[in-house]
Amino acid sequence: MGLNSQADEMTSVQSLAELNRLIQQVRQAAKSLEQVDRVSAALTAAAKALRAESDKILEANTLDLEASLEMALPELIIEWLKLTPERLNTAIRLVERLANLDSATSFVCRPDLAAAPTSHSYFLGEPLGVVAVVYEALPALAIVATGLCLRAGNGLILKGGHEASQTNQAIADVLQTVLVQTGLPEHTILAISPREGEAARRWLMQTSDLDLVIPYGRASLVQQVVKEANSRSLSSAIGNCYLYWAHTAPAEFVAKIVLDSQQGIPEPVNGIEKILVNAKISATALDELQQLLQAGGLVPEIMSAPPGLDFDRSGEKDIWREAQLNRSVLLCRVPDLSTAIALINEYSHGHADCLVTNSYQESVQFTNQVHSAFVYVNASPRFQRNSSQASAIALGMSAQRGLQGGRIGLDTLLTHKAVIQGGVP
Repeated sequence: MGLNSQADEMTSVQSLAELNRLIQQVRQAAKSLEQVDRVSAALTAAAKALRAESDKILEANTLDLEASLEMALPELIIEWLKLTPERLNTAIRLVERLANLDSATSFVCRPDLAAAPTSHSYFLGEPLGVVAVVYEALPALAIVATGLCLRAGNGLILKGGHEASQTNQAIADVLQTVLVQTGLPEHTILAISPREGEAARRWLMQTSDLDLVIPYGRASLVQQVVKEANSRSLSSAIGNCYLYWAHTAPAEFVAKIVLDSQQGIPEPVNGIEKILVNAKISATALDELQQLLQAGGLVPEIMSAPPGLDFDRSGEKDIWREAQLNRSVLLCRVPDLSTAIALINEYSHGHADCLVTNSYQESVQFTNQVHSAFVYVNASPRFQRNSSQASAIALGMSAQRGLQGGRIGLDTLLTHKAVIQGGVP
C-alpha cells in the first residue's frame, strides 16, 4: 500500500473512551504474538516491505522536511526528522536481526531460587501487554519500536509528532499491510493520526489502561509525559552525560572518548556534554583538550566554578542539569573525585557517566558511588541502537533507577515470573 492511501492506515481518536476501547482491541490482538514463528515471519516480511517501499518513505520524508521550513522548527528537530537512506536501512536491518532471534520470553535458569535441593527454578518472561511510544521527529523510531514490541509479544500504540506526519503515515501504511499479509490482527500495531494533535497525546496520558508508556524526545516532552501519565511510564534520556577527568589521564584519551560519545545518529543518546576537570590538570593539557574537541566539531566552553561549586547560587543550575544537544561541551574544574561524584549524581541525567583515570582506587570509588544506570571507566559510552548482539538491540536509554534503568530493550518490554519446580509426587 503506497502513499496515495493517506490517513487510511493511521487511526483517528475522538475521545478518551474511544482510546480505551482501541487499547483493548490492541491487547486482544497481541495474543496472536504468542506464536514465535508467526512473529518471526511478520518481522521478516516487515523488513522486506520497508526496503521495497524505501523510496516512497524517503519521498514522504522530503515532504516533511519541506514543510518544516514553514514551521520554524528548531535545527535539532529538523536533524532528528531527517530520514536518510542510511538511517532507514539501519532500522530495517535491526528488524531483520530481531526476526532471527528466538522467543524473547525464553526462561533464564536461576538455581538460587530453588526451595529445596530436589527442585529447579527459573525466570520466565511474559509480554507486558500494550506499550505506547510517544515521540517527536525521529520517524525511524516507529520501525525500531515495532521490531522490539512484536518480538517481545506486545501490542504497540504509536503517537508521533506532527512534524513527521507524512513519513509516519508512509511507515504505518507498510506495517499495516504486512500485518494483513502475514495474518496478524490489524490492531496489533495502532498508529494514531496526527490530526488530533495534542488532544490524542492528552488522552494517552489520561488513560490507565496502558501497561507502559515510553516518551522519547527532548526533555520537555519526556518530563511532561512522565508527570501526567496515569499508566506506568518509563523516562528516556538523551545527552547531558558527564565525564570526570582525573589528573593521571592524557588529554588525547579524554578527547577520543568525548568525540566518540557524540557519534550517535541522529541523536547522541549518551553524548558527553559536561567534563569535570581535576584541579591538578595543567592549563596546557586543558588547552590541548579544547583544541582536540574543536577539531572534532564540538564547541568546548570553560565555565568558571562558583564558590563551593554551588551551581544553584550562580544561576547556572539549568545549564548543568539539562541536555544541550547542540554539540557544545562545558568544562569546569573541580577539586577532587568526591566533588565530581556529588555533582554527577545531582546534575547528570543518570543514564551514562564516565571516568577517565589511571588509578584503580579512583575507578572503584567512582563505580561504587555514582548512581548512574551505566558507568564507564576509560571507555566510550557511545550508544548503538543496533547493538552487535541482537538481544541487546535498544530503543534508547532510561535514567530510571531500578530494574528498568539503562538500555530500553527486550527485557524492558517483558515482565518476569519466577518458576520453582519440584519432582513428580
